Amino acid sequence: MSLHPSFTRRQLTIRALGERIGISIDKRLLLACAILIGLGVVVLIAALVSGQVHIPVMDVIDVLTGNGQRRTRLVVLEWRMPRAAAAALFGALLGLGGGVFQSITRNPLGSPDVVGFDAGAYTGAILAITFAGGGWLVLAGSAIAGGLLTALVVYLLTWHKGIQGFQLIVIGIGVSAMLTSANHWILLKSTLSTAMAANTWGMGSLARVNSQQLLPSLWIALPVIIAALVLSRPLKMMEMGDARARALGIRIEAVRLSLMALAIVATALVTAIAGPIPFVALAAPPIAHAITRTAGTSLAASMATGAVLLSAADYAAQHSFAPIQLPVGVVTLCIGGIYFLWLIVKEARRT
Repeated sequence: MSLHPSFTRRQLTIRALGERIGISIDKRLLLACAILIGLGVVVLIAALVSGQVHIPVMDVIDVLTGNGQRRTRLVVLEWRMPRAAAAALFGALLGLGGGVFQSITRNPLGSPDVVGFDAGAYTGAILAITFAGGGWLVLAGSAIAGGLLTALVVYLLTWHKGIQGFQLIVIGIGVSAMLTSANHWILLKSTLSTAMAANTWGMGSLARVNSQQLLPSLWIALPVIIAALVLSRPLKMMEMGDARARALGIRIEAVRLSLMALAIVATALVTAIAGPIPFVALAAPPIAHAITRTAGTSLAASMATGAVLLSAADYAAQHSFAPIQLPVGVVTLCIGGIYFLWLIVKEARRT
């Protein structure tokens, strides 16, 4: 199969199969994603270099190319790489979830951690920790099931001849409040050791991530990301309005439900392994939009921004107060507070 790229002032078009298949990419978006990926690689290298055992950059690069001493390979590949790679992967998944829901609701507050889906995943995980021992596979399945069931409840409560974005957010916040109360009640009724384990996990941390968890997560995440990117084109058409998208042949509810399911699986997977990590899903899409200046929400840019945000936050969590390490959820919570303040001021100026 031969590819034939062509350039215009703002678009890169790639055609294949004798001009029968064509993909157009905004060049500003492509450049922004390349810069964000470059920043992510820089943060990844910094995470592999830094720590109680300092590894020079060239030694890290040597290990990544398949060489290096045994001790250096142990530190880089076994101790630091799983956490650094998990920060990038989970940040991308959170950015994906936030981008999908902000596009569907057409509201900057439309995020899984705001509308209750993270709380549902947390409920599923707490039930797994309390009644099933908390093995990570059981934890992952329970968190995904909890997120999907919560989404179904919110969707059914919101549905009235279609989905209204603001109504979904309000109902989601209400469901989130009820689930948070239920989570507290479950923990109060649990044994002390179970409650402590659930609370520690609930702060959101990447310190416990290892390669045995990361590799299966990657195999789950890849098809989710690919499917979401395939559906990103009809999602952009839906941003122009349901009536126009329907006139263009888009099956709105099928696409919307599929994207919501993919976004929930993405964020619930992160919650199952690292615990709830707030505000990355909320902040990544608007930051990506400010960088790319594209029309609507770009899922690719949102994922790249989420990866950089969570990687930088986890680096700060590890090294800002060394030798004390903070849970990454504490750092993202602080960043989220600043973001919320900026968002309120911005909305106040607009109105």
